[in-house]
Amino acid sequence: MNRRSVLFPGVLILLLIFGYLIGCATGGGQPHMQSALDHLQAARSELSAAEANKGGHRERAIRLIDDAIDQVQRGMEFARTH
Repeated sequence: MNRRSVLFPGVLILLLIFGYLIGCATGGGQPHMQSALDHLQAARSELSAAEANKGGHRERAIRLIDDAIDQVQRGMEFARTH
């Protein structure tokens, strides 16, 4: 068995493990939570761009979305650490 035939599979395995760990660290292990977070951030952006002539309801919606974003992030962090 030559050195190259041992080295290549070893490097490949390390790259796969590293990729998996990066995916887990960035939310890859929680696709539904990440999707919800993305949608909440998009909704907040749309509300921020809307005119403020909504009787305070737009501002309240932004606050509620900020709270929801915080809760989703906390849930994802909890799942990562437990």
